[in-house]
Amino acid sequence: MPKRTRPASNSTAAQKPAKKPTRGFIPEWTMNVLIIAWAFPFVAQPMVIPTSSMHNTLMTGDHLLVDKLAYSPHNSFESHLLPYEDVHRGDIIVFRHPTNLNDNLVKRVIGVPGDHIRLVGKKLILNGHTPAEPYVIHSDPGVRAYRDNFPLGGTPDYMPDEKQYERALAMLHDDVVNGELVVPPGQYFAMGDNRDNSSDSRYWGLVPRENIIGKPVVVFWSYDAPTSDLMDYNLHHAIDLAEHFFTRTRWDRTMRLVGGYPLR
Repeated sequence: MPKRTRPASNSTAAQKPAKKPTRGFIPEWTMNVLIIAWAFPFVAQPMVIPTSSMHNTLMTGDHLLVDKLAYSPHNSFESHLLPYEDVHRGDIIVFRHPTNLNDNLVKRVIGVPGDHIRLVGKKLILNGHTPAEPYVIHSDPGVRAYRDNFPLGGTPDYMPDEKQYERALAMLHDDVVNGELVVPPGQYFAMGDNRDNSSDSRYWGLVPRENIIGKPVVVFWSYDAPTSDLMDYNLHHAIDLAEHFFTRTRWDRTMRLVGGYPLR
Protein backbone atom coordinates (compact mmCIF):
# COMPACT_ATOMS: atom_id res chain seq x y z
CA MET A 1 0.00 0.00 0.00
CA PRO A 2 1.65 3.29 -1.04
CA LYS A 3 2.50 5.80 1.65
CA ARG A 4 0.46 8.94 1.76
CA THR A 5 2.71 11.93 1.70
CA ARG A 6 1.85 15.42 2.92
CA PRO A 7 2.15 18.07 0.25
CA ALA A 8 5.23 20.13 0.57
CA SER A 9 4.63 23.63 1.86
CA ASN A 10 4.78 26.24 -0.88
CA SER A 11 6.97 29.03 0.28
CA THR A 12 5.68 31.16 -2.58
CA ALA A 13 1.99 30.66 -1.73
CA ALA A 14 -0.20 33.67 -2.40
CA GLN A 15 -0.41 36.03 0.50
CA LYS A 16 -3.11 38.61 1.26
CA PRO A 17 -2.42 41.82 -0.62
CA ALA A 18 -1.24 44.63 1.53
CA LYS A 19 -3.82 47.32 2.23
CA LYS A 20 -3.43 50.44 0.19
CA PRO A 21 -2.72 53.46 2.30
CA THR A 22 -5.80 55.65 2.67
CA ARG A 23 -5.87 59.41 2.78
CA GLY A 24 -6.32 60.81 6.24
CA PHE A 25 -9.74 62.17 7.20
CA ILE A 26 -8.51 65.68 7.97
CA PRO A 27 -6.46 66.23 4.75
CA GLU A 28 -9.30 64.86 2.60
CA TRP A 29 -11.97 67.09 4.11
CA THR A 30 -9.62 70.07 4.14
CA MET A 31 -9.19 69.64 0.39
CA ASN A 32 -12.97 69.33 -0.10
CA VAL A 33 -13.63 72.49 1.89
CA LEU A 34 -10.98 74.41 -0.06
CA ILE A 35 -12.47 73.30 -3.39
CA ILE A 36 -15.99 74.30 -2.30
CA ALA A 37 -14.76 77.64 -0.96
CA TRP A 38 -12.96 78.36 -4.25
CA ALA A 39 -15.88 77.32 -6.48
CA PHE A 40 -18.76 78.80 -4.45
CA PRO A 41 -18.39 82.46 -5.59
CA PHE A 42 -18.57 81.32 -9.22
CA VAL A 43 -21.81 79.33 -8.89
CA ALA A 44 -23.77 80.92 -6.03
CA GLN A 45 -24.07 84.17 -4.16
CA PRO A 46 -25.86 85.05 -0.92
CA MET A 47 -27.81 88.31 -0.70
CA VAL A 48 -30.47 89.94 1.45
CA ILE A 49 -33.69 91.74 0.52
CA PRO A 50 -33.44 95.17 2.21
CA THR A 51 -36.71 96.79 1.03
CA SER A 52 -40.37 95.97 0.43
CA SER A 53 -40.36 96.32 -3.38
CA MET A 54 -40.86 92.55 -3.92
CA HIS A 55 -43.49 91.98 -1.19
CA ASN A 56 -45.13 89.57 -0.74
CA THR A 57 -43.08 87.25 -2.94
CA LEU A 58 -39.84 88.19 -1.18
CA MET A 59 -39.99 89.84 2.23
CA THR A 60 -37.71 92.48 3.71
CA GLY A 61 -35.09 90.46 5.59
CA ASP A 62 -35.18 87.38 3.33
CA HIS A 63 -31.66 86.03 2.84
CA LEU A 64 -31.35 84.40 -0.57
CA LEU A 65 -29.02 82.06 -2.37
CA VAL A 66 -28.58 83.22 -5.97
CA ASP A 67 -27.85 80.77 -8.79
CA LYS A 68 -25.15 82.49 -10.89
CA LEU A 69 -25.13 79.72 -13.51
CA ALA A 70 -28.81 80.09 -14.38
CA TYR A 71 -28.47 82.26 -17.47
CA SER A 72 -26.16 81.89 -20.41
CA PRO A 73 -23.67 84.65 -21.08
CA HIS A 74 -24.55 86.13 -24.44
CA ASN A 75 -22.85 84.22 -27.31
CA SER A 76 -20.41 82.53 -24.93
CA PHE A 77 -18.63 79.21 -25.43
CA GLU A 78 -19.76 78.10 -21.96
CA SER A 79 -23.40 78.36 -22.99
CA HIS A 80 -22.97 75.15 -25.02
CA LEU A 81 -21.40 73.21 -22.15
CA LEU A 82 -23.41 74.10 -19.05
CA PRO A 83 -27.17 73.98 -18.35
CA TYR A 84 -27.83 77.66 -18.95
CA GLU A 85 -31.26 79.00 -19.89
CA ASP A 86 -32.64 82.15 -21.42
CA VAL A 87 -34.25 84.99 -19.47
CA HIS A 88 -38.04 84.63 -19.59
CA ARG A 89 -40.95 86.88 -18.72
CA GLY A 90 -41.98 86.31 -15.12
CA ASP A 91 -38.48 85.30 -13.96
CA ILE A 92 -37.20 86.85 -10.76
CA ILE A 93 -33.69 88.08 -11.50
CA VAL A 94 -30.72 89.51 -9.65
CA PHE A 95 -28.84 92.20 -11.56
CA ARG A 96 -26.43 95.07 -11.21
CA HIS A 97 -28.17 98.44 -11.08
CA PRO A 98 -27.87 100.16 -14.49
CA THR A 99 -26.45 103.36 -12.95
CA ASN A 100 -24.62 101.87 -9.97
CA LEU A 101 -22.90 98.58 -10.75
CA ASN A 102 -22.03 98.02 -7.09
CA ASP A 103 -25.70 97.81 -6.14
CA ASN A 104 -27.46 94.48 -6.78
CA LEU A 105 -31.24 94.50 -7.18
CA VAL A 106 -33.97 91.85 -7.30
CA LYS A 107 -36.99 92.42 -9.56
CA ARG A 108 -39.31 90.47 -11.83
CA VAL A 109 -38.86 90.46 -15.61
CA ILE A 110 -42.02 91.91 -17.16
CA GLY A 111 -40.82 92.52 -20.70
CA VAL A 112 -38.23 90.82 -22.93
CA PRO A 113 -36.89 92.16 -26.25
CA GLY A 114 -39.73 92.95 -28.65
CA ASP A 115 -42.49 93.14 -26.03
CA HIS A 116 -44.98 96.03 -25.98
CA ILE A 117 -45.75 97.29 -22.46
CA ARG A 118 -48.02 99.86 -20.84
CA LEU A 119 -49.87 100.34 -17.57
CA VAL A 120 -53.46 101.60 -17.47
CA GLY A 121 -54.87 102.35 -14.02
CA LYS A 122 -52.20 100.07 -12.45
CA LYS A 123 -53.11 97.19 -14.80
CA LEU A 124 -50.38 95.75 -16.99
CA ILE A 125 -51.11 95.56 -20.72
CA LEU A 126 -48.56 93.20 -22.29
CA ASN A 127 -48.54 92.73 -26.06
CA GLY A 128 -52.15 93.85 -26.31
CA HIS A 129 -53.71 91.84 -23.47
CA THR A 130 -53.92 91.86 -19.66
CA PRO A 131 -52.00 88.87 -18.25
CA ALA A 132 -52.69 87.23 -14.89
CA GLU A 133 -50.32 88.53 -12.22
CA PRO A 134 -51.22 86.76 -8.96
CA TYR A 135 -47.98 87.91 -7.33
CA VAL A 136 -48.74 91.66 -7.55
CA ILE A 137 -49.83 93.68 -4.52
CA HIS A 138 -50.88 97.34 -4.31
CA SER A 139 -50.00 99.06 -1.06
CA ASP A 140 -51.21 102.53 -2.08
CA PRO A 141 -54.95 102.99 -2.78
CA GLY A 142 -54.26 106.26 -4.60
CA VAL A 143 -53.39 106.70 -8.26
CA ARG A 144 -50.29 108.50 -9.52
CA ALA A 145 -50.19 109.50 -13.16
CA TYR A 146 -46.75 108.29 -14.20
CA ARG A 147 -46.40 105.30 -11.88
CA ASP A 148 -49.82 103.82 -12.67
CA ASN A 149 -50.28 104.89 -16.30
CA PHE A 150 -46.82 104.23 -17.68
CA PRO A 151 -45.50 105.44 -20.13
CA LEU A 152 -48.21 108.02 -20.98
CA GLY A 153 -48.52 109.50 -17.50
CA GLY A 154 -46.02 112.27 -18.13
CA THR A 155 -42.50 112.36 -16.71
CA PRO A 156 -41.25 110.35 -13.72
CA ASP A 157 -42.83 111.56 -10.49
CA TYR A 158 -40.02 110.12 -8.38
CA MET A 159 -36.36 110.92 -8.97
CA PRO A 160 -33.85 108.71 -7.09
CA ASP A 161 -30.96 110.70 -8.59
CA GLU A 162 -30.09 112.67 -11.71
CA LYS A 163 -28.46 109.76 -13.59
CA GLN A 164 -31.49 107.53 -13.10
CA TYR A 165 -33.86 110.32 -14.09
CA GLU A 166 -31.93 111.01 -17.30
CA ARG A 167 -31.89 107.32 -18.15
CA ALA A 168 -35.66 107.07 -17.66
CA LEU A 169 -36.19 110.11 -19.89
CA ALA A 170 -33.98 108.56 -22.59
CA MET A 171 -36.09 105.37 -22.47
CA LEU A 172 -39.30 107.39 -22.82
CA HIS A 173 -37.83 109.27 -25.78
CA ASP A 174 -36.20 106.38 -27.65
CA ASP A 175 -38.37 103.32 -26.92
CA VAL A 176 -42.00 104.49 -26.72
CA VAL A 177 -44.02 103.85 -29.88
CA ASN A 178 -47.74 104.65 -30.18
CA GLY A 179 -48.11 104.98 -26.43
CA GLU A 180 -46.34 101.71 -25.56
CA LEU A 181 -42.85 100.90 -24.45
CA VAL A 182 -41.23 98.59 -27.00
CA VAL A 183 -38.37 96.69 -25.32
CA PRO A 184 -35.26 96.92 -27.54
CA PRO A 185 -32.80 94.07 -28.23
CA GLY A 186 -30.50 93.16 -25.37
CA GLN A 187 -32.68 94.93 -22.78
CA TYR A 188 -35.30 93.86 -20.21
CA PHE A 189 -38.10 95.71 -18.43
CA ALA A 190 -38.24 94.82 -14.72
CA MET A 191 -40.67 95.81 -11.96
CA GLY A 192 -41.21 94.97 -8.31
CA ASP A 193 -44.21 92.90 -7.23
CA ASN A 194 -45.14 95.66 -4.78
CA ARG A 195 -46.05 97.90 -7.71
CA ASP A 196 -46.88 101.03 -5.71
CA ASN A 197 -43.62 100.98 -3.75
CA SER A 198 -40.91 99.91 -6.17
CA SER A 199 -38.08 101.83 -7.76
CA ASP A 200 -37.75 99.90 -11.02
CA SER A 201 -37.49 100.20 -14.81
CA ARG A 202 -40.17 102.86 -14.80
CA TYR A 203 -37.78 105.15 -12.93
CA TRP A 204 -34.28 104.20 -14.08
CA GLY A 205 -34.80 102.52 -17.43
CA LEU A 206 -34.22 99.09 -18.92
CA VAL A 207 -31.91 96.36 -17.59
CA PRO A 208 -29.03 95.47 -19.98
CA ARG A 209 -28.57 91.73 -20.53
CA GLU A 210 -24.96 91.90 -19.36
CA ASN A 211 -26.06 93.26 -15.98
CA ILE A 212 -28.06 90.14 -15.10
CA ILE A 213 -26.20 88.04 -12.53
CA GLY A 214 -28.59 85.13 -11.93
CA LYS A 215 -31.79 84.13 -10.20
CA PRO A 216 -32.65 83.52 -6.52
CA VAL A 217 -33.45 79.88 -5.82
CA VAL A 218 -34.06 79.59 -2.08
CA VAL A 219 -34.64 81.68 1.05
CA PHE A 220 -32.09 80.12 3.42
CA TRP A 221 -32.97 82.48 6.30
CA SER A 222 -35.50 85.25 6.91
CA TYR A 223 -35.19 87.79 9.71
CA ASP A 224 -37.57 90.63 10.54
CA ALA A 225 -35.30 93.67 10.62
CA PRO A 226 -35.59 97.29 9.45
CA THR A 227 -34.15 98.38 6.11
CA SER A 228 -31.46 100.46 7.82
CA ASP A 229 -30.02 97.34 9.48
CA LEU A 230 -30.15 95.28 6.30
CA MET A 231 -28.46 97.93 4.14
CA ASP A 232 -25.59 98.22 6.60
CA TYR A 233 -24.78 95.54 9.18
CA ASN A 234 -24.25 97.90 12.11
CA LEU A 235 -23.88 97.51 15.86
CA HIS A 236 -27.64 97.90 16.35
CA HIS A 237 -28.23 94.92 14.05
CA ALA A 238 -25.67 92.79 15.93
CA ILE A 239 -27.34 93.55 19.26
CA ASP A 240 -30.78 92.93 17.78
CA LEU A 241 -29.68 89.51 16.48
CA ALA A 242 -28.24 88.55 19.84
CA GLU A 243 -31.46 89.48 21.64
CA HIS A 244 -34.16 88.43 19.16
CA PHE A 245 -32.69 85.79 16.83
CA PHE A 246 -35.22 83.11 17.70
CA THR A 247 -38.28 85.34 17.95
CA ARG A 248 -37.69 87.47 14.83
CA THR A 249 -36.50 84.71 12.56
CA ARG A 250 -39.36 83.80 10.21
CA TRP A 251 -39.02 80.03 10.55
CA ASP A 252 -41.87 79.36 8.12
CA ARG A 253 -39.82 80.98 5.31
CA THR A 254 -36.61 79.07 6.01
CA MET A 255 -35.53 77.00 2.97
CA ARG A 256 -38.49 78.27 0.94
CA LEU A 257 -37.91 77.86 -2.79
CA VAL A 258 -38.12 80.93 -5.02
CA GLY A 259 -39.53 80.56 -8.51
CA GLY A 260 -40.81 82.71 -11.33
CA TYR A 261 -44.28 82.80 -12.84
CA PRO A 262 -45.02 82.14 -16.53
CA LEU A 263 -46.10 85.60 -17.66
CA ARG A 264 -47.82 85.45 -21.03
